[in-house]
Amino acid sequence: MSSEDHLRTVTVTRYITPLREGGSLPALAEADDGFKYVLKFRGTGHGPKALISELIGGEVARALGLRVPELVFAELDEAFGRTEGDEEVQDLLKGSKGLNLALHFLPGAITFDPAVTAVDPDLASRIVWLDAFLTNIDRTAKNTNMLIWQKELWLIDHGSCLYFQHSWIHWEQHAKGPFELVKDHVLLPQAARLAEVDAEFTQRLTPDVLRHIVAQVPDAWLQWEGVEETPEALRAVYLDFLLMRLAHSVVFTNEAQHARQAIV
Repeated sequence: MSSEDHLRTVTVTRYITPLREGGSLPALAEADDGFKYVLKFRGTGHGPKALISELIGGEVARALGLRVPELVFAELDEAFGRTEGDEEVQDLLKGSKGLNLALHFLPGAITFDPAVTAVDPDLASRIVWLDAFLTNIDRTAKNTNMLIWQKELWLIDHGSCLYFQHSWIHWEQHAKGPFELVKDHVLLPQAARLAEVDAEFTQRLTPDVLRHIVAQVPDAWLQWEGVEETPEALRAVYLDFLLMRLAHSVVFTNEAQHARQAIV
């Protein structure tokens, strides 16, 4: 899928099992296209904001040529899951009717282990730059959010990106600032080509590419309790944040380089 494609929409037909590795309680499910997906629910604690992060983060990564499982919109019928015995899961399903997000399931994939698999400096730098750009707090040695599938490294779980959205205050400062938590990034020690990657990625992420990605965030995910702004206005803030962050990429790139120098 190229950055100019639109996400497909599938209808969930079968809830298979919860995946309790993550705090958001995703699930393995089957859809009407016959494929299995890791389903992310809008009814979790962070609500649709986690899905917005997942969509934007995953599609930015894809636009930069990194491997991400296909993302699809997943429709959940109101009656779905009524026979589910687990009350926690049943409540989650009830609170997630409508449009959710899902990642194509990678059968047989194994969790990336930095002690087992070496990542070359170029790929490591690309992933570190991506996560510093997106302010992704969740790619650490404790929780790498990467898989090895068919001998390639795949990125998953971008729901912790764009953490400015959880307070929505002073987002311009977040956009222009460093990303200090990059010091905990699992691939930082290998990321020896950050300057070169910064020069490349700031050219690849054109305003049109970012505008296309943000435009795919559904209106249904942009109607928040206690927020008066329209979905269009909120979508504009996401785009402005990304454009402003890109314009100040030297700040978070330098921060990552200094953090790396401190540990190698």
